[in-house]
Amino acid sequence: MNTEIARFNMVEQQIRTWQVLDQHVLALLSQLEREWFVPSAYHALAYSDTEIPIGHGEHMLAPRVEARLLQDLGLQAHEQVLEIGTGSGYLTALLAMSCAHVTSLECHADLLTQAQKNLQRANIHNVRLLQNQGVPQPLPHATFDAMVLGGSVATVPDELLTLLKPSGRLLAVVGDEPIMQTTLVRRQTDGTGHSRVLWDVVIPRLHGFADSTAFQF
Repeated sequence: MNTEIARFNMVEQQIRTWQVLDQHVLALLSQLEREWFVPSAYHALAYSDTEIPIGHGEHMLAPRVEARLLQDLGLQAHEQVLEIGTGSGYLTALLAMSCAHVTSLECHADLLTQAQKNLQRANIHNVRLLQNQGVPQPLPHATFDAMVLGGSVATVPDELLTLLKPSGRLLAVVGDEPIMQTTLVRRQTDGTGHSRVLWDVVIPRLHGFADSTAFQF
């Protein structure tokens, strides 16, 4: 596979056509070697419009979804970011290339170790990786300018908002199949969140968060 051509085609045929037009985001996707973050068995799919298994029932998201999340988070160079769900580290890398520092949480130790190797190979060092499942209780409050969840959740736990600075924002895919919506939540001065739905997508669940309670008949 000619990875340079595959990466170009990914950006032009998948990313741009999914309303990702931010030049910084497009440049990062054109630059970062995605195959470095893909398990060797799936290298041929590195630039395909598909989710890729990475173990423990977790998946790399489709490139267009990762690109859209990055675009809609709208990171600035000085910002501190929290990512929940490191996975392979690909979205982590894109975040780190867009801000000052990323703290990324992953519940599976072996995925965390592999993500660290992937990030080192990409020469990305402004990332702190931690093993954690669910809401990150040990982290200090009001620390982050932005937060992104690497999988879907039934609802956004209120506790996550306390980790954001005033006016900080959280981006998550919220809902249950077959209806999930990418939702931007901005922390208000009184500590509550103001939500805005951006676009529809269905992605795998984020491990460690409570699911919706099913109706009992």
